[in-house]
Amino acid sequence: MNRTKETIGLEGDIWFQKSQNRFLGGDRIDLLEKIDEIGSINSAAKAIGISYKTAWHLVNMMNNLSEKPLVDRMTGGKGGGGTVLTREGKLVIEQYRVVQEEHRKFLENLQERLGDTASLYSFLRRISMRISARNVFSGTIEEIRKGAVNAEVELALTGGQRIASIITNGAVDNLGLKKGMSAYAIVKSNSVMVGKDLHDANLSARNIMCGSVQRVIDGPVSSEIDIEIGGGNIISAIITHTSSERLELKEGEHACALFKASSVIIGVN
Repeated sequence: MNRTKETIGLEGDIWFQKSQNRFLGGDRIDLLEKIDEIGSINSAAKAIGISYKTAWHLVNMMNNLSEKPLVDRMTGGKGGGGTVLTREGKLVIEQYRVVQEEHRKFLENLQERLGDTASLYSFLRRISMRISARNVFSGTIEEIRKGAVNAEVELALTGGQRIASIITNGAVDNLGLKKGMSAYAIVKSNSVMVGKDLHDANLSARNIMCGSVQRVIDGPVSSEIDIEIGGGNIISAIITHTSSERLELKEGEHACALFKASSVIIGVN
């Protein structure tokens, strides 16, 4: 199928891609198979552990990105949902499983030649992301605290630092976030404030990360400040040139980066 493209993941996951949009992966194939087996999108969603709303969101997205609809909603049908796979939907499942099997053989062969490839795959996945935000941190989800509408997600970075993010409960469900899974914290540099001598300060910003100034690039309007926060992690901030002059930041000095939890985007592979 010329609409598809294969990408390699740490655990051999495969995604079919149309233009720049991923639209079919293992989790979505599982949903399609359950719909085909049960005949109800509600029951299929429960069987794979997602909400009815999330299931329909995924189905609509797959139908929108596919050249032909993969799922059709009809009256009647077992399970009361009347949801069935189209001929195209069944064909896509068959093709995905074939590609998955060939991909597994490819990874086994690569493992024999390279040895332990886990760190290589992890590195390739990190550098393959294309986003405009300057700050991307890799970590592990330590806590997910859900409220009525939003959830607080806390990531532990490789250096031991913690980053808190406030996202919607719907985003938590759509991303499939769970405690212990790998994820990325993404922060735009213009959302980061910089301060000095903040150890005893009372601030509302959820994230305060202190370290040493690595670089100061002054411009006529804005300045870029890079702060090393431990574990090899560096956070970049864009502040006004006036603020940079007032702070008198110099390389090697102690400084802190501050940003709100609502400014942190969570990403997963």
